[in-house]
Order: sequence, then C-alpha cells, then structure tokens
Amino acid sequence: MTEARIRLHVDHPLAAGQSVSLTREQAHYLFNVMRLGPGARVLLINSRDGEWLAEVLEAGKRAGRLAVLEQTRPLQPPPDLWLLFAPIKKARTDFIVEKAAEMGAARILPVQTEFTNAERIRRDRLQAHAVEAIEQCGGTYVPPVEELQPLDRLLAGWTPERRIMFADESLVGARAALEGAAPGPWAILIGPEGGFSPAERARLRSLDFVVPVSLGPRILRADTAAVAAMTVWQMTLGDWR
Repeated sequence: MTEARIRLHVDHPLAAGQSVSLTREQAHYLFNVMRLGPGARVLLINSRDGEWLAEVLEAGKRAGRLAVLEQTRPLQPPPDLWLLFAPIKKARTDFIVEKAAEMGAARILPVQTEFTNAERIRRDRLQAHAVEAIEQCGGTYVPPVEELQPLDRLLAGWTPERRIMFADESLVGARAALEGAAPGPWAILIGPEGGFSPAERARLRSLDFVVPVSLGPRILRADTAAVAAMTVWQMTLGDWR
C-alpha cells in the first residue's frame, strides 16, 4: 500500500465508502502541485470525524474525487480554550493564528482594542492559515477564526463561566498567577503592539472572571506573547500536563 504523506481538510462527512469531491483549489494542489494521480493515497480530516485514509479515484486539473477507505486516527479535540488577540502586522497576525491552531486553541477571536492598528481582517485568509497549520502538524481539529469585533462589545456579552487569562504587561516581572486555578472553559487575551489602554486595563481588572497574569521578566511582542501565554496555560491547565 502506498504511504499517505499528504493531509487535506475537507468539508465533507468521512466514513468508509464515502466519495469525496474536491474543490478546484484542492484538485490543483493534489494533482498539479503534488503530482498525484489515480491510486494515490491521502489523509483526510474534517474537524468532526477524525483522520481517514482515502484513495484518488479521479484526478483532473480542476476537479477530482476520492474514496474514503478507513479511519487512521479518532478525533482529538483541543481543550476548551479560546484565543482572543488584537491583530497586528499581516505576517505576524498570520503567525499568531497558525501557532494558536497548532498549540490547541479551540476558537480564535480577533478583537479591536483602543490601540489596535488593524481596522479589518481577511477572515477567510486567516481561516486558511489555520487549516494549513493543522494539515501540517498532524491535528484533527481546525479551530474556527471569527470576524474582528470590538473588545468592549465582546466583554459586555461574555459568559462569566469562561474565565479569561489576561496577559497584563503592567505585571512584567511578577509571578504568574495561574497556580491553583481550576480547569474548565478558558480564554487567553493578548493585547496589541501598544498594549491595552488604562481604561481597558481597569475594566479588565474589575471583572471577576478575568485573571491577570505576568508572562515573565520582559515585555513580549504580541506574537511572542500569544505563544508564551498558550504554553503557560497548556502546561498548567491544558492537555500538556
């Protein structure tokens, strides 16, 4: 049996005997870029049914069809952790989304703060980065990337049962404050390049469900802070323990 080395996320139910039609972009990637042909094997995921082995039945320049053969791995959902972050420069925003997907975020929410530079995002492009990250890292679940929304509006409708780990740059050098925290629904909040405004910081600190934390003795760039915060949470409360 030919070894399957390519993983592809599809929006289709996966089960033995299913036939999966490819989009034009997927067909181009498999057959024009990767030079696969009929009989080749690929691995499929859909964020619901785990990972499945499939075989190429039809290979065209703009379309194709796969036959699903057998499950190779069950679904491995991430912890119930959301990442809230203020978009920054394009390449670094892409990095945050990619690493959040790889490191186990269940949902990614870009937020507009007072000092956020980006006024809009391309959600479809960021979602594609999340898909690509999971295809490459061996995951079976792609976190949804939401549209940009104001932080104050998000907080106004927040469900208090989901606590927020707030990376507060004013605590630089202090001891991280997750010790003794209980597992459950959580979110991580990372601010923009200019940090949070005094009013935003005061509001966050006034909310019972917000836990301010330090990320060490130095102020980190926003993209570094996202990785550091997810590492702290995963090793303390997540599935890295």
